[in-house]
Amino acid sequence: MTAAFVLSINMFIAALFAVAFTVVASTNPTVRGARWLAAAYGIGVIDVALEFILPSLAQPTPVVVAIYVSYLAALTCGLIGVARHYGAALPRSATAIVWLAGLAFVPVMLGLPYGSALRTLLYQLPYAAMQVLMVAVVVRSGGKLALDRLLVVVGALAVLVYLAKPAIAWWIGTADHAQAYLASDYAAISQTMGSVVLIALALVLLLVIMRDTTMEMIARSETDPLSGALNRRGFETHGDRAVARARRTDRPLSLIMLDLDRFKAINDSFGHAAGDRVIADLAGLLDDTVGSDDLVARLGGEEFAILLPGRTTAQAQALAERMRWAVARDLPVRLDNAPAVTASFGVAELQFGERLSDLCRRSDLALYEAKAAGRDTVCAAPRLRSVKPDAAGAEFAAPSDRLVQSFG
Repeated sequence: MTAAFVLSINMFIAALFAVAFTVVASTNPTVRGARWLAAAYGIGVIDVALEFILPSLAQPTPVVVAIYVSYLAALTCGLIGVARHYGAALPRSATAIVWLAGLAFVPVMLGLPYGSALRTLLYQLPYAAMQVLMVAVVVRSGGKLALDRLLVVVGALAVLVYLAKPAIAWWIGTADHAQAYLASDYAAISQTMGSVVLIALALVLLLVIMRDTTMEMIARSETDPLSGALNRRGFETHGDRAVARARRTDRPLSLIMLDLDRFKAINDSFGHAAGDRVIADLAGLLDDTVGSDDLVARLGGEEFAILLPGRTTAQAQALAERMRWAVARDLPVRLDNAPAVTASFGVAELQFGERLSDLCRRSDLALYEAKAAGRDTVCAAPRLRSVKPDAAGAEFAAPSDRLVQSFG
């Protein structure tokens, strides 16, 4: 394949990806960085167009410089796009240094023979440096999923491609003037390598965007918009996984169900806006109280659930007691220090053979007991009599504990 043919393919691919990223950006404005990636590949189309007109020019120097600068601009837009998407800080100082060095190289390159190894090295160094910055952004962002690692690998390969080009130019030789570049074997190899990098980076970036968009949609579908906690769907999805994990690891798992006492009176006395603020504050209070592995969910209205992996009934009951005190202490602030806001709590620990629905039912029964006992109370569900195999394979009946109450 001739360099001109490969260049035509590169132009078509760059245009295709520019359109693809533009569509992504316009259809989903929450996708950060897509517009910058569209700009990167759009500038790439301009860069290729300049390559095509180069052979027909009597004075090619301005276009040679324009090609060099436009490609560096395309890589810069790509760097910004990746940083925006990953929510990472743009390395502004390093980017500025690359640009200053790249522009400083221009008069030096123009003074060197066209196609010399040193000129080719100076030409490729800023590109490699910009690609290194992109890899660094992804690594510093903390992304550790498979596609994030693949993007790092592809980015590192792109750096090697840029650094290999001077060696290839020295090994096989290249044109002795700019107008003859497209007719050289080096141009065919260089453009082919560039095409591979162009396609690989774009495809991985599109996959990363698709993955993150899907994950964001799933998170939204599982999140209660008022409280920011999991909704019932999210609770059931993540709760089933927690139950399966507890069974597999033979670790305890407890559930706290809580319900604000007389919440309807709050809405009637202070309005639904004040009630919404109390719900949001309660979710924040619960989130501040639990650990990073615990799940907080709003099941509906003023009812919340807290799933506690690794916690026994006693530990969950102690945590519920702290929550009960915090609710009474902190939530009335939203209501101008009105009469205390209180909550009732029901606690249950996962038993052998139980599903999440069984655990919820027993915790709910404990919550009803707390309401019946006068509210502002923590009640723990009794253990069930269940048949559980011991380490030797024998079976024994788990003892049944009496209902435990903790009153404020």
